[in-house]
Amino acid sequence: MGTLSRITEGKLGYGFVEKDYIPEGCDEYWQRNKQVGAYAKKWRKLRADEIAILVKNNNICANWDDFLVSDPFNPHLIRNSQFYGLVRLGAVRENLLQYHDYKIPAGIRDSTIISCDIGDDCAIQNCPYISHYIIGNQVILSRVDEIQVSNHAKFGNGILTPGESEDVRIWIDVMNEAGGRSILPFKDMISADAYLWAAYRDDAELVAMLKEITQNQYGAGRGRYGTIGSWTVIKGCGIIKDVAIGDCAYIKGANKLKNLTILSSEDEPTQIGEGVELVNGIIGYGCHVFYGCKAVRFVMGRNSNLKYGARLIHSVLGDNSTVSCCEMLNNLVFPAHEQHHNNSFLIASLIQGQSNLAAGATIGSNHNSRANDGEIRAGRGFWPGLSVTLKHPSRFASYVLIAKGDYPYELDIPLPFALLNHDVARDRLEIMPAYFWMYNMYALERNAWKAASRDKRVVKVQKIETDYLAPDTAEEIIHAMELLELWTGKAAVLRGGENPETYTEEALRQFGQSLLASAENRMSGLEVFAEGLERHKRPALVLKPRKAWRAYNRMLRFYALKSLLAYAELHTEVPPRDLFAELDQEYRSKGAKREKQWVNLGGQIAPASRVDALRQDIREKILTSWDAIHDRYEEINRWYIKDAALHAWAVLLELPPLDGEEPLSAARLLDGSGMTALIAQGRETRRWIESEVYKSRAKDWRDQFRKITFRNDAEMTAVLGRVEDNPFIKMAQKETESFIKRLDALEQRLSNAAFKPRSE
Repeated sequence: MGTLSRITEGKLGYGFVEKDYIPEGCDEYWQRNKQVGAYAKKWRKLRADEIAILVKNNNICANWDDFLVSDPFNPHLIRNSQFYGLVRLGAVRENLLQYHDYKIPAGIRDSTIISCDIGDDCAIQNCPYISHYIIGNQVILSRVDEIQVSNHAKFGNGILTPGESEDVRIWIDVMNEAGGRSILPFKDMISADAYLWAAYRDDAELVAMLKEITQNQYGAGRGRYGTIGSWTVIKGCGIIKDVAIGDCAYIKGANKLKNLTILSSEDEPTQIGEGVELVNGIIGYGCHVFYGCKAVRFVMGRNSNLKYGARLIHSVLGDNSTVSCCEMLNNLVFPAHEQHHNNSFLIASLIQGQSNLAAGATIGSNHNSRANDGEIRAGRGFWPGLSVTLKHPSRFASYVLIAKGDYPYELDIPLPFALLNHDVARDRLEIMPAYFWMYNMYALERNAWKAASRDKRVVKVQKIETDYLAPDTAEEIIHAMELLELWTGKAAVLRGGENPETYTEEALRQFGQSLLASAENRMSGLEVFAEGLERHKRPALVLKPRKAWRAYNRMLRFYALKSLLAYAELHTEVPPRDLFAELDQEYRSKGAKREKQWVNLGGQIAPASRVDALRQDIREKILTSWDAIHDRYEEINRWYIKDAALHAWAVLLELPPLDGEEPLSAARLLDGSGMTALIAQGRETRRWIESEVYKSRAKDWRDQFRKITFRNDAEMTAVLGRVEDNPFIKMAQKETESFIKRLDALEQRLSNAAFKPRSE
């Protein structure tokens, strides 16, 4: 803790940078003059009459020779203020600045300015301490207790300035409270960067290079000034220290802002409100932080919100997310995360986006061992329900809905789109695979629509996948189908009085698949139990395994059709038969093996092979900046439609047939019959999705208990409206029409150029 001291040497406003840290041939303003850039003016010294007016208006300056102005300059607009060090002003003229209903005349009143550059037509009043800042044009600063910067300011970036030791570097301990996945924040960080750094910790060379890249790109010599961009409004605040603020920001009533970069622009303005305390972090473009929020060691992505006392600590929050009231510690959260309740906790986790935490959810805050080193990993669409309590370490596939309950053991749930339930009465875990697809299509489709529609980023640094059917979830579905086959085979063998251990795993899977794929239900009364879902030997019952397996099969067909359709639409100049033949040729050139490993790279889905190549190029110093790494993300995205189409083709060829139908071989797909059948199935599936969206939402209108608070149906309709008028249901209808038109166009292209069998 520092102590108050009396300085007998030196002058206020001078000696900001120690001589040892000033390059040869430079002065203490060398950084300042580089930063001022477009704000540089044709400054001049004051005339004697101007000094006289300033003195008459009760202004004090330690050295009028270091008080520089640019024309036009009206000295009458500066009153009751003190100036120290080199102060340079832009235009000072009679103007009225207005932000909403707040109006203030331009000029400087009742303030102390120490070694600052101030742009044109600014209004500064009742600011007793503004030190070493570069302020843009038409900025309002009103009633701010302290605005200053230190000569070693980092503005939230995890860098060091010359002369500093490693122990002062600011790290963010994401995913793990013990700090084994620490990353360095920087102003351009997105979720993908944090994941790349935190997830591949076994790649020591990569981790070292990312640290070096961050230091090289964002580090600088001592003496950088703080910045406040043009058209920014700051009023009624406490302390602002070591903060870089962009254009058009609005900051009102904040208690403390320290060591931050607040990114803001005219197209994506950022707002910070009352009672907020933010320390050591990055706030992205278009963010909103209001009403008593606290954040320490953090990164907020673009278009994200903290509201109503939320606490964000040692965490990275992805783009398009909203967090209210709750507590989040040591997390890496991908885009489109929602958490709105005061009594919800998210601790030491990797949440991979499109997620929603309900009230009372306590995700990972209870330690199971002697050390706080547990983690939770959840795929896209993670949805723990009311009062769900989970233990570290646990892992969840995509789109897992967890029913209300205190789950006493660690969980490993590999079945996507599943409903998980803790049956206390029977002391067992229950899981319904493919639950969302079978029974809650409204929620599933709306989740995808919501994630896309709330993406208000003007600059989309990275492509975020919002479709619930993508290569990552398709691979999870395939793995889930294999598990269901295995578990079903074991259950059937046991019912027959045999020992499953006398069979190979492949034989059990084949037996299970024959039961699941059969048109006739031969599984009546068969109880199927899952293995390895929790850290306990108690039973875990699989609900509706046959229906779930068949739903998964249907989902894969629909995924494959959509991926091939997108690829064909991308290449309208090439006949579809040629495109698909090329896919088949590439698939076979790779040994008829599909890409099984897909990475959710901060919301962008990418083949693991491309991510591995990215890591290698970083290690080998081919990519030497975060800008270059971001460019590689974009390059990977340009390949995505082709990569997904190739994966979809492989999925179709490897997909088990249903009800004794003929497999979808390459020959069938390329002679036209298989693709025609697939398109027909796609039309049927899309119409079924629309119907299920309606039915799953209509339950809320037909449920008897939903009606008990209304006197009659007319009152209910007046309050809730009609289900037929639901905006999302209407949107689903339009989506069906659009998708079927796209399929019709593809089918027309196929008929215009008949398929030819692939030459062997």
